[in-house]
Amino acid sequence: MIDFNIDNYLRISLTDVVLVCISTFLIVMFAKKFFWDKLLTLIQKRQDLIQENIDSSVAIKKQAEDVKEQYDEKLRNVSQEAHTILVSARAHADQEKQQIIKEANDEALRIKKNANEDIERQKRDAQKEMKKAICIILAAAAAVAIIVSRRPRPRGRREI
Repeated sequence: MIDFNIDNYLRISLTDVVLVCISTFLIVMFAKKFFWDKLLTLIQKRQDLIQENIDSSVAIKKQAEDVKEQYDEKLRNVSQEAHTILVSARAHADQEKQQIIKEANDEALRIKKNANEDIERQKRDAQKEMKKAICIILAAAAAVAIIVSRRPRPRGRREI
């Protein structure tokens, strides 16, 4: 049979264990003497940085939640604002429409007044022209009558 002894496989002896413990103790003492404080400071800085990042992320998350809440509130009020804007736009459009109609009516009245004035002026000018023409015709008729009255009349004719 085969003799199984764990010590043969592990090869662990009491002297080896003691030497490992002593060397570990010396390494820890050496590390503690020369750079343990620096290591603790580095670890503390790292912990502070991590905590600062956590705190800032919490603050940013709260800010984001506030912004989201404001955005949601605005979304709820958007339909009411849209209705208000539409009502305002319609009122403004109606005002502009009334103003345009008033201006168009005023312009039409002005054009009509100018047209009536032009018609009256043309009537007066036509009447003056007619008076001149009548005067010329009367003057011509008077001249003809004078000429005819100065001519000797033939004796066989009778005047009517």
